[in-house]
Amino acid sequence: MRYTDFVETWCRWVPAGGGVERLSLKEKSNFDCVFWKDGCSVYAARPLQCRTFPFWSSILVSSGSWKIARSGCPGMGRGRLFSPEEIESLVRARKAEPVLERQNRGTGGL
Repeated sequence: MRYTDFVETWCRWVPAGGGVERLSLKEKSNFDCVFWKDGCSVYAARPLQCRTFPFWSSILVSSGSWKIARSGCPGMGRGRLFSPEEIESLVRARKAEPVLERQNRGTGGL
């Protein structure tokens, strides 16, 4: 699939504040990823955002944030344990990933 076709089919622009929009995968009405069908249907090619979950800065900020995320994700707290070094590496990779942004075009992010 061509990049532009992928973006048109599977992505949307969401308001990020300051008159900026960021490219994001679409979600289902229940906020599940569009590629979630009894598991990740694109697991081998999932984006870095997915590969680094739940080690996002917004979740690692406090134990309360971690507990909230864990309450909504049956996979958290299961599987292998990651070392602090592995988690730091994932956080660095996420911060280094380019974010696709554009000036808000007044479309409401759709």
